[in-house]
Amino acid sequence: MVRGQKGQVGVVGLGVMGGAFARHLAAAGWRVCGFDIAASRNRAAARAGVAIAPDAAILAAEVPVMILSLPHPDALDATVAAITRAKLAPKTVIETSTFSLTDKLRAERRLRRAGHVMLDCPVSGTGAQAAVKDIVIYASGDDGAIKRVRRMFSAFSRAVFDVGAFGNGSRMKYVANHLVTIHNVAAAEAIVLGIKSGLDPQLIYDLIAAGAGSSRMFELRGPSMLKGNYDNPGMSIRLFQKDIAVIEDHAKRLGAPTPLLSASALIYAAAMSRGYAEQDAAAVAAVLRSTAGLKRPSSAPPKARGPQAETSG
Repeated sequence: MVRGQKGQVGVVGLGVMGGAFARHLAAAGWRVCGFDIAASRNRAAARAGVAIAPDAAILAAEVPVMILSLPHPDALDATVAAITRAKLAPKTVIETSTFSLTDKLRAERRLRRAGHVMLDCPVSGTGAQAAVKDIVIYASGDDGAIKRVRRMFSAFSRAVFDVGAFGNGSRMKYVANHLVTIHNVAAAEAIVLGIKSGLDPQLIYDLIAAGAGSSRMFELRGPSMLKGNYDNPGMSIRLFQKDIAVIEDHAKRLGAPTPLLSASALIYAAAMSRGYAEQDAAAVAAVLRSTAGLKRPSSAPPKARGPQAETSG
């Protein structure tokens, strides 16, 4: 439970998303303790005022609330094991990653048996959005615990929704990421179509962003798609592949048809095979450009116009 004017919070996983959480919390006056297996991420967080713990168990002993922002289920299992082995006083553990319900429920059971409360709180938004607190949190689990951490969430997000029972956060994230996956490819496909039609790239961007056909993915990743620069990923192709697999498995279990998701998944797979795994998801445009016979652009992307547009990370 967070007490006092601000309070203490730990962040395990200081990558693109977790690092942004930690920095915003520290800037808002929270006492933040962080841990990541990558020394470079620890150093970056320390420069932002985050105290660095030597491991997850020691971090958990220091704070009443911890946020987990982890890349894969094995990391979640290892972190949960470290917390439960330490035999600590009750903690609130907030899991923000996109994993399967099986992975999340397994972690929740283990933590509950050890006396802790786990919340399933995936985040909707890219790394670029996290950097400016433009993310939405789908919180699920114990209602009282969610109420106690709402003020903390406000330090690094623009909105928090309590979506009910544990696991509903992930279910909502699957629905949101289903659309993100398709919209990202649709944006790239539209840009390539426009360029092949002989239209000026800046004209394409400005007029789509101003019209009914725009989307947040077009606005966020369109500039990177036009420039052909996919470095400094807000979310990498590799992580997109992980999320797509989780969503497809969830839909298959439910018997819900997802033909557009399946079609989009082929483009991400092609981007993986062509060496874009660690680059931003905007790199799906590189696959479509190549298929269309377009060269990689050398000019800078058009500047975004309008209050909602921003460049991708």
